[in-house]
Amino acid sequence: MLITDEELALTAAQAGAAVVHAMYRTSLTRFEKPGGDFATAADIEAEQAILDVIRTARPDDAVTGEESGHTGRDGAERMWLVDPLCGTLNYAARNMLVAVNVALRVGSDTTVAASADPFADEVFWTDGAHAYVRCGGVDERLAPSPDSRLVDVNLDPPFPNEPDFRAVRLLADPGFSERFRPRVVSTTLAVAWVAAGRRAGYVTDGDLPDSVHFASGIALCQAAGCVVTGLHGQPLHTGAGGLVVAADGETHAALLELIGSQFPPDR
Repeated sequence: MLITDEELALTAAQAGAAVVHAMYRTSLTRFEKPGGDFATAADIEAEQAILDVIRTARPDDAVTGEESGHTGRDGAERMWLVDPLCGTLNYAARNMLVAVNVALRVGSDTTVAASADPFADEVFWTDGAHAYVRCGGVDERLAPSPDSRLVDVNLDPPFPNEPDFRAVRLLADPGFSERFRPRVVSTTLAVAWVAAGRRAGYVTDGDLPDSVHFASGIALCQAAGCVVTGLHGQPLHTGAGGLVVAADGETHAALLELIGSQFPPDR
């Protein structure tokens, strides 16, 4: 029986999460990357587990992996985007705030996606129409909510909109602290949490088209009914880029006002 794309995304993310969970607290070899970044043996092995699942079920699909790069036909209609361990620095420091992200882009659309939390035994997933969390084999529909007032801010580089905009300045803005409670989780698990009602919003700078880090979370939030735009409220991946995700329109408008205060009036 042919496995559906959404079940394949779930299975692949769970395979990667099992590796990440099993290798936690072990002595991990590090592999240095440019810009002071690094991967660990867990990143490499988790990505291989994910790729094995995808290639077995969809041998003709292309894949872009965080660690292995692009494989398959250039310009392929179907492209899997794989981030085997989002939050590597957290993980290497024995912090369990990490995610395993798998998404499928067909043409210009992300049609299915899964973000697994290896330590909570949860997988947030979407079939492109609705968003769910699977725990213990049971699926629950995701429902965004602004009630927590928690907003995650990504402080990791690059910062393509500096010097005009730096996400870190939101944390010092009195208007931000009066309305929201900032969090810095440093993993895109926090994007999935907006879809799940565990965060009111999420903000990051960056050029994010076909991002292995963000594709899953964006797809989850869009399917769950969140407001998802770029930094100026523009369509994603246009203009200044970046990402603003909010549980509702009121939260989104407040975040845009705070972000906009950093840009010159003509921007």
